[in-house]
Amino acid sequence: MPMKANKIEPQSQTRKQKKDTPWILHIFNHKCFVTTIIGCYSCHWKIRQEKKFKHGQCCSLRERLFYPYLVISFCMSVLLVFVWVESSNEYNGFDWVIFIGTGLWFFWSIVLLSFLGILAAYTSLLLVLGILLLWEGIELYLHWCHKVFAPYIHLSSIAMMVILSWPLAFYLIHLEGEARIRRYQMTCNERKRNKRCNVLTKLRALQVAIGLPFFLILLCLYLLPLGNFSPCVQEKNKLAPKPDFFGHRGAPMLGPENTIMSFEKAVEHGAYGLESDVHISYDHVPFLMHDSDLRRTTNIKEVLPDASLTHPSLFDWDFLSTLNAGKWFSHAPIKPFFGMKPLSKADRERAGNQKIPKLTELLELAQKEKKFVIFDLNGPAPNHSLRALYVRHVVSIILDSQIEQHLIFWLPNFEREYVKKKAPGFQQVGRLLPVERLTKENITRINADYKNLFYNGMREYRAANISINLYLVNEPWLFSLAWCSRIPSVTTDNIQVLNEMTQPSYFMTPKYYLLVWILMDILSAVFIVAIFYFHWWKESKQEKFLKSTSIHTGTLFFAVTPSQ
Repeated sequence: MPMKANKIEPQSQTRKQKKDTPWILHIFNHKCFVTTIIGCYSCHWKIRQEKKFKHGQCCSLRERLFYPYLVISFCMSVLLVFVWVESSNEYNGFDWVIFIGTGLWFFWSIVLLSFLGILAAYTSLLLVLGILLLWEGIELYLHWCHKVFAPYIHLSSIAMMVILSWPLAFYLIHLEGEARIRRYQMTCNERKRNKRCNVLTKLRALQVAIGLPFFLILLCLYLLPLGNFSPCVQEKNKLAPKPDFFGHRGAPMLGPENTIMSFEKAVEHGAYGLESDVHISYDHVPFLMHDSDLRRTTNIKEVLPDASLTHPSLFDWDFLSTLNAGKWFSHAPIKPFFGMKPLSKADRERAGNQKIPKLTELLELAQKEKKFVIFDLNGPAPNHSLRALYVRHVVSIILDSQIEQHLIFWLPNFEREYVKKKAPGFQQVGRLLPVERLTKENITRINADYKNLFYNGMREYRAANISINLYLVNEPWLFSLAWCSRIPSVTTDNIQVLNEMTQPSYFMTPKYYLLVWILMDILSAVFIVAIFYFHWWKESKQEKFLKSTSIHTGTLFFAVTPSQ
């Protein structure tokens, strides 16, 4: 009788459980979950009994060879997203290069960022789905349409260690619990027989293989600041003065580039100097223009479409002066800079009426406001009459303008010795040449790409008392790095934002950084220990429950045996 009662009671309990089960569990059950992940991974959506893999055979050889490529693709995608986000200072330059090739202005940099973000999300989804299928013991079969992204191979960055500690702790403690249960179930003779190489040894080895790399990486991260150097970690009294600004083609986020409006906006926002680009017209008039054709910044396509690709130096000034150089900026549906603030009604109207300015107009403004002028001098087309004499012609135009010579930062490298003799008051600015050559040529200022700052902070140039101007610095974090590295001046498109900064971003004193470092290490260590302890406590409760169940079953077995 007791035996029959024990058999009938579970059946009645099962019926009762089925009756009380919420409706949601009937719909979103385990089979539904498995079918969903199989459908997303393999594009098989039929609800059926899936084939479980045998131990050591999770999938076909082709799938085993491909899955590492999926992991590497995910790592590459994350790295590319990180690199492109950190390269935000170059977005406008990237868009301009694409425009040169396509003739279409668009935010291609944002398109690329979106694509890389989608790719990272897509590969991470496939990776998670594959792990879930392996967890369920189901064979992997990645549909061919997913494998298009296999060629993306790159190195990965370290994932957030605290987040990783949750699944890692779960798995390690689970292995520990399994090892304890197996040890408990073994008899004394079994322990002696399996002493050398047994299941317990394999479980311990698996724990070490998984846990040791994690903790080694974590230890390296904890100790990383010991070998890390940041120029923005210094005492406040050692912080250099804020770098001066050269307005890159004026203030191109506030007015059309290389127009008088743009330069006046730069002056309003505290520009130290004005940067521009100079071409020479066919009738020998120097004017301001950056590109090697007039398509992007004028209405040449409307006025003379067949000549839109012609070099600017092949037009007379009478024609160039009639072109509109502002509507592309004020009335275009796509603005030249992503995130650029909308113009006021007055500024929009003013920008729409801008013309191509002469070099002399810029010099007149600089003399009036006592601002420095630096420019790139573009050589005219090969069949131009001033092809061999354009440097001397521009020097004579500058001298005739009566601007104070010390306000000219002479950047072109051509005929520098002639320029020194003809205009000894010009401040000679060199490129990133060896210090010895700059010293020999008596050049005490250089114009350098900001990327050169990342190698050694250009210490050898500063040690030789050579003043450095960095271009093109648009992002606050990059300007902060230049500030902390004691760079005297920068060329920027974003003068209205950088001018508002009162101290570098991420600036910390060494004591404050030490406090943050120690505090973060302690908090993360406590959090990770708590996660491991939680999983250990949870596994211990389950182990105690299994022990008590096994003891109860054994007692019941001995109690029932005599009645049989």
